[in-house]
Amino acid sequence: MFEKILIANRGEIACRIMKTAKKMGVQTVAIYSEADRDALHVKMADEAFLLGPAPAKDSYLKADLIIELAKRSGAKAIHPGYGFLSENTNFANDCEQNNIKFIGPPASAIDAMGSKSAAKEIMEKANVPLVPGYHGDNQDADYLSTQAFAIGYPVLIKATAGGGGKGMRIVEDKKYFDEALTSCKREALSSFGDDRVLIEKYLTKPRHVEIQVFADSHGNAVHLFERDCSVQRRHQKVIEEAPAPNMSEELRNKMGEVAIQAAKAIGYEGAGTVEFLLDEDGSFYFMEMNTRLQVEHPVTEMITGQDLVEWQLRVANGETLPCEQAQLSINGHAFEARVYAEDPDQDFLPATGMLHHLKTPDPSSHVRIDTGVTEGGEVSVHYDPMIAKLIVWDTDRNKALARLRGALHQYQVVGLKTNLKFLSQLAGNEGFIEADLDTNFIKRYENSLFTARPSVDERVLSVAALYTMLQQKNNEHASDQADPFSPWDSVNGWRLNEDNHHDITFVDQHSDTEFNTTVHFRNDHFLIEIDDQEFKVSGELNEHNLYIDLEGAKFNATIVSQDEELHIFLQQQDFVLSVKQEGLELLDSDANANLTAPMPGTIVSVAVSAGDTVEAGQALLVMEAMKMEHTIKAPAKGVVTEVLYSEGDLVEDGAELVSFEAE
Repeated sequence: MFEKILIANRGEIACRIMKTAKKMGVQTVAIYSEADRDALHVKMADEAFLLGPAPAKDSYLKADLIIELAKRSGAKAIHPGYGFLSENTNFANDCEQNNIKFIGPPASAIDAMGSKSAAKEIMEKANVPLVPGYHGDNQDADYLSTQAFAIGYPVLIKATAGGGGKGMRIVEDKKYFDEALTSCKREALSSFGDDRVLIEKYLTKPRHVEIQVFADSHGNAVHLFERDCSVQRRHQKVIEEAPAPNMSEELRNKMGEVAIQAAKAIGYEGAGTVEFLLDEDGSFYFMEMNTRLQVEHPVTEMITGQDLVEWQLRVANGETLPCEQAQLSINGHAFEARVYAEDPDQDFLPATGMLHHLKTPDPSSHVRIDTGVTEGGEVSVHYDPMIAKLIVWDTDRNKALARLRGALHQYQVVGLKTNLKFLSQLAGNEGFIEADLDTNFIKRYENSLFTARPSVDERVLSVAALYTMLQQKNNEHASDQADPFSPWDSVNGWRLNEDNHHDITFVDQHSDTEFNTTVHFRNDHFLIEIDDQEFKVSGELNEHNLYIDLEGAKFNATIVSQDEELHIFLQQQDFVLSVKQEGLELLDSDANANLTAPMPGTIVSVAVSAGDTVEAGQALLVMEAMKMEHTIKAPAKGVVTEVLYSEGDLVEDGAELVSFEAE
């Protein structure tokens, strides 16, 4: 076995690989950018080397430098993880030419599957079923439009290179084709350096089912069953599960055999995933083959009891597969939920910021957390906004789903927006519970997935008021300047000739609703007045944890104070309240019609000029941020008064992009 390997990646996958390597007695070498100096994967490694500035092109994509660092460190193999250089043919070749083992498939297999068009041609010859479509070399826009019409709308335009949902557009009607094609090609060129596309018939209710395959250099190949990855946003997976629900043994075996057939057609070695669209009638079609370890590989590990990274290392070391097909079996059910820094209410717009507070479920034989961040760390604009992968297992789907819901309710993040509430809604959705799955699931169930936030009630206000008073009391005791014998330095509510009390106004940050509370001081408790009702409240505060007695009802809450806001986690719900300061008025976000950048990025297209009249929802400009394109649209019918940036300009978070006057 290799004595030392370099991991050419970052974040949770780098940490994941290190765990197995350490278990096997293999030393690990990390690489990092300037933005990742204090990252978890850097601290976990036996040694680490700085690559360069934060942008991936100046650090994690510097193939020559990575190989040089492998040589300098004495690493005999490089594990690419996923993303970055994991499916880069030139990098795989360069590793071999420098006598460094690339822990992945042969460069020829990566090359064969690197182009979706070429891959489909290979699969067609191997008798692997394909979705009807055009996969040719003619990239003329008019010709592609003609092909789309011949296939029949709706169609899917898809970049021939890369993956991860980038460079993909669904087109419902011919009149939208040209705009979608332009956007798709632009995003593909930016992400993969290749703007070629293919066009496929878009199946209206398919499931996304993929087969985990493994092959060695001795001619052996197996599949480790399937995963259902149908629940997606932006063509990227949200929750994955294994095995796929409602799969007959006959269909499972047939798809597994076809997946092995596909792997053998390109002389495959190592871990790979063959992705299929599974139609309602049981027919299935080849989509693509990912020539690397998948993000969702943990669910396969949970139901098979196999360590796929260990399999990768052993196969790369020239060993035979650890198991034959007959030795592999399915045990129980597993889910993986991807915890992202993003705002589901804003079309899953990626978010950035510091993890001011991070509390996760306790890991166990039922709960696993793969992460590359810790409390105090940062989700940067430069990389994927994934915070962690939450994986759960139990003996059947219903029990595993209950585990998932419970674990999600225990997850707490303060400092940036996350999709945790959305994931909880999804895990509790009746359609998901009934396994009514397809790739359009989120759209079909959006009314129940994007529900209004819970209302702030007396429980929440009592918690906020009690926390505020106890926190002030603690701060008073901790102050070196306060005179402990002076009533003027006390927060015990002492008043001359009047009732001891404090008036506090809380503002719900989600609805901008104000709540006036009055806290009256009593000997062993507080009396909180809310809307002419009085509540007897007492409790104990230990850092973020508040034990509260509200009129005899006792419960726990977690409160995190950040930037003059209280983040309250209470009975599987969360709230954000601020204390309104005297003389400070809340700003109305609709008071002006200026359109601002949701995050730092680059302007890639400007569709309007000053003086243009636009309709509500019309595209004004397109910006690229965090590897995705984001279209800035008119909030209402009106006139563009000024366009403040041009194509190619860099913009900061919150920068005004367009001035706009609504009609």
